[in-house]
Amino acid sequence: MTGSNETGRIEAFSDGVFAIAITLLVLEIKVPHLDSIKSNGELWNQIQHLWPSYFAFVFSFGSILIAWINHHQAFNVIQKTSKTFMYANGFLLLTITFTPFPTAMLAEYIVTDYAKPAITFYCFSSFLSAFAWYLLGLSVIKPKCLISGKLNYDYFKKSMKFVVIGLWVALGTTILAFFLPTTALLINLSILILWIIHSLKNEQPLIATKQLSG
Repeated sequence: MTGSNETGRIEAFSDGVFAIAITLLVLEIKVPHLDSIKSNGELWNQIQHLWPSYFAFVFSFGSILIAWINHHQAFNVIQKTSKTFMYANGFLLLTITFTPFPTAMLAEYIVTDYAKPAITFYCFSSFLSAFAWYLLGLSVIKPKCLISGKLNYDYFKKSMKFVVIGLWVALGTTILAFFLPTTALLINLSILILWIIHSLKNEQPLIATKQLSG
């Protein structure tokens, strides 16, 4: 089996997992029961009261979307695979498929007296995802390099710096959430928005493609 076929199968499988995880998020938005609605005004009121679910959904959707984009970019420079890499990729997918659970917790408790544990748990899940990205990055260059071409390798090493920064920020917001949960959540949200803006502004030089490394 050629390297491109190997990486193609892994990316296709991963795309399926991303698609399922991102779809499951919307299932946490519960439709108001008909028995509890007595007028159009009550239904509008119930729809408005679902804003924590909307917020959690959009927040997690954005996080998974960015993860999928980064995952796709990584596979544009990876030309070979290894068992270490496949296990690391599997761990990353585990954190992705876990996302709907802390999302549901956040939606359920964010406006209650028990918001702190829910927000801290959500931040911790983000840290696990960041740690998974770090392990995946290490597996690309150790124990053997899976990247062909200096241009691709230099790009990947530069990207790893952002992964390390993201890991430390995720750890910091998780710790901060024990004391200032709302602040920690807002920091994570700000980072998400800034990352999207940054990626859009740098659309052209995003990656060194496999064709360049050949």
